[in-house]
Amino acid sequence: MSRMPSPASRAPRTWSTFVPVVAALAGLLFATSFKTAQGTEIRSSGRDLPALIRAENHDVATSAERVRQLQSEVDHLSAAAAPGDSRVQDLTGQAAALAAGAGTQSVHGPSLTVSLDDAHRTAASLPKPYGPDDIVVHQQDVQGVVNALWAGGAEAMMIQDQRVISTSAVRCVGNTLLLQGRVYSPPYVITAIGDPEQLRKSLQADPQVEIYREWVSAVGVIYEESSDADRTFPAYAGPVTPQVATVAR
Repeated sequence: MSRMPSPASRAPRTWSTFVPVVAALAGLLFATSFKTAQGTEIRSSGRDLPALIRAENHDVATSAERVRQLQSEVDHLSAAAAPGDSRVQDLTGQAAALAAGAGTQSVHGPSLTVSLDDAHRTAASLPKPYGPDDIVVHQQDVQGVVNALWAGGAEAMMIQDQRVISTSAVRCVGNTLLLQGRVYSPPYVITAIGDPEQLRKSLQADPQVEIYREWVSAVGVIYEESSDADRTFPAYAGPVTPQVATVAR
């Protein structure tokens, strides 16, 4: 029976076979990286998410302002053409009559403002059984306030710095609010033009708002109300055509 080679005697032969294979693989990786990069950096540049959000918000705000400017030009041209064109005059009159309900004209009047904010405490400071989700503002909290204000007779509404209408969607993504293409962090400020006393009564009677207020005392989430004798809202500049409709039965 032949003697098996010892580990020491096998090492040089194995190593001499292994080195060319590793070199070939390394060369293949280098070639693939060069072809993929084409002279650019493969690794992320490290641009942080908050900076990206701020940049995108600025772009959306700039576009929205441009839309308002163009709408103003269209209104001006339509008004100039109306005296000599009965059809344009009729359509302009119809649009003016619908503008208040659609939110496409600026308004002013007494208002009530509600501010919602996360609890100013850490999750580690919470007693059991509370957790991190209990100390942040959620989508249903914002939507509850919005619905209560509309139910209380709100004539116009703003969330943060945007005019909204009854079909505006309120969505939360993580711990941020997504509204008409822009992203906001708390505190979330909802302001409604209308009778402040009626708006306040509607908030007090709303079950969803009542639940949120219970969490104010339980974990310290923030709920604040304030009123203003006269507040001016800009015109709503977004689309007014509903994307989804449900037939009431």
